[in-house]
Formats: sequence, C-alpha cells, structure tokens
Amino acid sequence: MKKKTILHFIYSLGRGGAETMLVRVLKELPEYKNIVVTLKEDNHFTMELQCDEYLCLHKPSLLSITIAASQLKKIIKKYKVDIVHSHLPQSNFVARLATPPHIPLITTIHTSIATAIDYKKWYIRLLDKFTYKYRSSIIIAVSQGALNDYFSILKLKPEITHVLYTFVDTRQYDSTEHFNFDNKKIRIISIGALRKGKNYPYLIQAFKKIKNQSIELHIYGDGPEKEYLQKLIDTEKLPILLKGQVENIHEVLPKYNLFVMSSMFEGFSLSVLEAMAAKLPLLLSDIVSFNEQCRDCAIYFDLDDSDDFVRKLNLLISNEELLYTMSSKANKRVLDNFTLQHHVTQLKDIYKAAIEGA
Repeated sequence: MKKKTILHFIYSLGRGGAETMLVRVLKELPEYKNIVVTLKEDNHFTMELQCDEYLCLHKPSLLSITIAASQLKKIIKKYKVDIVHSHLPQSNFVARLATPPHIPLITTIHTSIATAIDYKKWYIRLLDKFTYKYRSSIIIAVSQGALNDYFSILKLKPEITHVLYTFVDTRQYDSTEHFNFDNKKIRIISIGALRKGKNYPYLIQAFKKIKNQSIELHIYGDGPEKEYLQKLIDTEKLPILLKGQVENIHEVLPKYNLFVMSSMFEGFSLSVLEAMAAKLPLLLSDIVSFNEQCRDCAIYFDLDDSDDFVRKLNLLISNEELLYTMSSKANKRVLDNFTLQHHVTQLKDIYKAAIEGA
C-alpha cells in the first residue's frame, strides 16, 4: 500500500520545545512519507532530523505571508500531500491560506495565548481569527488550558479539537538513578530560553536572599536577555551560572539536586517533563499550566513574592524525605501520562481519523 504523505510545517528548526517535539515525533512515523517545510532557514537538529524531504520557503517575515502561502500551495500539489500539520502561529496562518479544502489541516497551539507575548500584538490575534475563519482546521492544543484560552480569547467556534500533551522520551532516562542529595552543596538547574517569559529576574531577586548559603543555580538556555541577566548576576556576585544551550540535556539533568522554573506562562513545558523523567524534585511558579502538568508532584511558589520561593526552597532542602517523595511522584506521573509512546499513539489516531474523514 502506498504511504500517505504528511507535510509538517513549522517556522524554523531552532531548538525550541515545539521544534524538538516535531523532530522526535518524525522518527516514530515511518509508515508515512514525511515532508518538513519551514519558513526560515535555521536547522539546529542536522542529523537528528529524519524525514523524506526538507524544504525551506525562506519567507520568515509576516509581510511575506501571502507569498509563502502561494509557495506552500505549490508544494502541497507537487507532493500530493494527504495531511498538512502546522505548528506555531505564523506557520498556522500560512497553512490555513495555502491548504486546499479537500486536504485535512491540523494546527497545533503550543502555548496559552492568554499570556503569550506574540498574542499581545493585536495583529497576531487578527491574523489568527481571520485565517481560522478563512479555513478552519483541526486544532491540537498542548494542554486543556491552552485549548480553552484559544477559543475564548479569539471568540472562535471550535470544530474538531484535541488535547495532546507534550512528551518526553523516557527511554533516555531508563538508567537514571534518583538525584544524589548532598547537604554540603545544593545544585539547582533551570532550563529555558533567556527571554522575558521565563522570568529569570525573579530567581535572581530570590538568590540575593540566599547567596551566602551553599546553593548554586545553573541556567541552561540562550536568548536575547543573556547580557542583561549576566549583568544582574555579576552586580550582586550571585552563585548563578548561565551555562548556554546544550543538546544532551538528558545527560546533564541527573547531575543536579533540584529543578526550578519561574515562568510567567507556559504551554506545556518539555523541560519540566525532562526533569520529571530524570527523577528531579520540582520547584515551580504557581501558574495554571504547571498545575495541570504536575498537579501534586511539585512544590509551587508565588510569583509576586520572592520570599515565598526562599521559604519553599528551604522547606525542600531541609527535608530529604520530602525531596525523595516529590521525585518519585513526579517520575511516576510522567511515566503514566507523558511518554513519547502516549503522544505518538494519540497523534496517529488523529491522523487516521483526519484521513478517513477527508
């Protein structure tokens, strides 16, 4: 039987959560012919990317949406595509303009638009509403909160929708032992792009209050706020290190005692899932998506009060039994709900239903 063709469309292949998810999923779809198309030439995955064809439209600007849509339409026709699956706002807009009515279109919403920086721009909301009304699509959201926000904020009528949680490839962590807790020095890790939404100044403010304790924070990631954050750290001489971006995070995580994230908003955090898989206790900002993701498997702190972070941190590091309990609960939750196998099985069901309903 001839393989069905899926066109996977994303803004670029920079190493973000959505991009990482796509690259990992592609390896699990050998029964399909997979074509990957991007708007911007930026591939951080090189040999990790497994697909039948990789194409770039070289149209990263919002001003080029109609030209990009024309190019994409030609590719869809040329490769006789059976499904188009797009990720992230600008790619979703282009895909809706380009995909013919008889071809199933799936668009994935990777974050809550209530708090996403892009969606604070009126023209992004306008483009999303316009393109959805022009060509409605099957909507996949990475959390129930993200799905609810999408339709309520844009005031759109949902048609076919799914919640498909982000995943972690737990096979990379099968041999991971529980963290090695050492009271003499606490090593904390945080992972995420160095941009406003991750809210690293909050952690810097909190660390001013504990800089004389034997606690060190390592932040993995890169981004536009790097110089600003480094200046804040240097000024206060804080035990915080910006470690840059790494590809082998599954090898890095087990070297730490505790995982921290101070995000103001998230879709459904891959970094948190990776920490859960690595059996690290979690200390997270008290936001809706983290609560949906982790429930009672994490300790949460108030983003309006850096003293609350200090209190929760001291609670954890003074109670080794609590650390082990939180570690075990988090690891069980990720194994029961958020593995690559869970995600791929559900995604294939969505693809099958879309093809059969076309």
